[in-house]
Amino acid sequence: MTKANTDIASALLEQHVKHELAALKGAKLKKFVANELDELFALTESVTLNRVSSVEQVMAVIQRIVIDMELDAGLPELAADMATEVLNSAVQAETPLKDIISREQATAFLEEALELRQQREQIIREVMAHPVYQELVSNVVYHGLVNYLYEDNLITKAVPGVGSMMKFGKRMANKAVPGLDETFERRLKAWLSDSLPGLITRSEQFLHKALTDDELRDSVMAAWISLEERSLADLNDGLGDVQLQEFVVLGYEFWLTFRQTPYFRACALAVVEHLFARYGDQPLGVLLQDIGVTRALVMSEIEAHGLPLVDVLRDEGYLEALLRRRLQPFYKSAAVGKILSQQG
Repeated sequence: MTKANTDIASALLEQHVKHELAALKGAKLKKFVANELDELFALTESVTLNRVSSVEQVMAVIQRIVIDMELDAGLPELAADMATEVLNSAVQAETPLKDIISREQATAFLEEALELRQQREQIIREVMAHPVYQELVSNVVYHGLVNYLYEDNLITKAVPGVGSMMKFGKRMANKAVPGLDETFERRLKAWLSDSLPGLITRSEQFLHKALTDDELRDSVMAAWISLEERSLADLNDGLGDVQLQEFVVLGYEFWLTFRQTPYFRACALAVVEHLFARYGDQPLGVLLQDIGVTRALVMSEIEAHGLPLVDVLRDEGYLEALLRRRLQPFYKSAAVGKILSQQG
């Protein structure tokens, strides 16, 4: 390219950069974005989800970003600090529970939970079958029987001195026959062990009858009414900064482990496969409409965040430098030199 042609190409480059910078500003930029959005949303009426992506591509993104990506150690510390700031903010003391969840919402959740009768019965059954509960029942019954025999039965209450005489007799019998008390206890506990399955069954039947929908509804709503006027700070009482940070760290560590499990990947795959089974062959516009993404929504977000960002990039000189990096190779190319030479 001759020097004259080089000067012309440089002048064209400068004018082109100025033109683009002027177009990427103010009303012109807003009009440009609006026009491009019209074109893009028009395409969503014909382009299907399967044309722009696939199950394998989405799962690969999940694998890279969600499962495999190394997270910096500072992330849980930052999350813990933020959680602490939220816990200690003034709004906690100023906000009652009812402002977060209304009584109507709590009632709706409760009504849905009451529909889970099978799960409720299963929980009761599993609690009753737990060894800790069975040991608790056994101990309660044992101590109740012993207490009744020596202290609280009708005879000892009605006849003065009988209770003392029974205790005195018990001590004398133990002296006369060492181990008698242990034998009584062993036999009583053996009887309880034999009777325990029946006690547990009757307890379970009692709970099924007692925990009716009406009883649960009244109990839960009574508890809710007693709590809904209390502030979030009152409800968080006892949860200090250290405990909160430990919970955040534990949650973070759980997530690091959970995301690596086959279960997590299987759940993600099920969701993605269902998404493509439902929307894969349909225009993208159907999916966008179902999830509430409209042109107006996208435009409002661009105006709120995108356009101000472009202004910052222009002020910092990045936008002009970008245009020059993009356009300069063209104006220095042999193709432009050839055109200018032909014009000369």
